[in-house]
Amino acid sequence: MNVFKKILVSLVMALSMAAISSSAFAAPEGEAAVKEAIESTLAGIATAQAAIKSGDLASASKDILKAAHDSKEFRFEITERQRQKATTLLKKARKSIDAGNIEAGEADLASSLALFTEMKAKYDLTH
Repeated sequence: MNVFKKILVSLVMALSMAAISSSAFAAPEGEAAVKEAIESTLAGIATAQAAIKSGDLASASKDILKAAHDSKEFRFEITERQRQKATTLLKKARKSIDAGNIEAGEADLASSLALFTEMKAKYDLTH
């Protein structure tokens, strides 16, 4: 009987601990925001490239600005310096597009797209 009581008490304690610490079973909330940020950044760059090809430079400039803002939400320690470089390239591309230097803007956009794609691949490998 004494062994039965010990087993029962330990089972009740284990179940209560599992019920109280339900956050241990929850999915991390930050991962969804980070994934959404990188996907939004990539989509913004692709939209900007399409706008440049169609000749709509004002729209391309807005898309680049939105992509740069979205990239700030992509917080992943391993790629932080790479994100800063890619965001700097986005800003440089926007300045080039605003100045009418389309070739330099397209080149900077392509470089930033490659960097963000590489960062997404690194993120996906670890998550």
